Amino acid sequence: QVQLVESGGGLVQPGGSLRLSCAASGSILGINVMGWYRQAPGKERELVATITSYASPKYTDSVKGRFTISRDNAKNTAYLQMNSLKSEDTAVYYCNAHLVARTSLGSRYLEPWGQGTLVTVSS
Repeated sequence: QVQLVESGGGLVQPGGSLRLSCAASGSILGINVMGWYRQAPGKERELVATITSYASPKYTDSVKGRFTISRDNAKNTAYLQMNSLKSEDTAVYYCNAHLVARTSLGSRYLEPWGQGTLVTVSS
């Protein structure tokens, strides 16, 4: 069974920084894309950033220049460094991966989600 576990959320003042981590575990054969999404209260989930296995990152416009996504392929872990945080960054942040895993039915393409970690930006 494949599992994604996020960590690193919390309360931070505007202008502060946080670093989120997403660790993938299980019978993983390979991970193509890892991404971060967020969902603010009363809003739909939105894409924040993605990174491919070749470390090609993409960002939504609202976080460009402030957030940096990275990954450690050896650890099956992705990170999101968030700087210059704003109140509008407050949300639950979710990790997602596009990967191939070994299952009882053979190799399967999966897109699991983590449980989410809350980021609150407030003074």
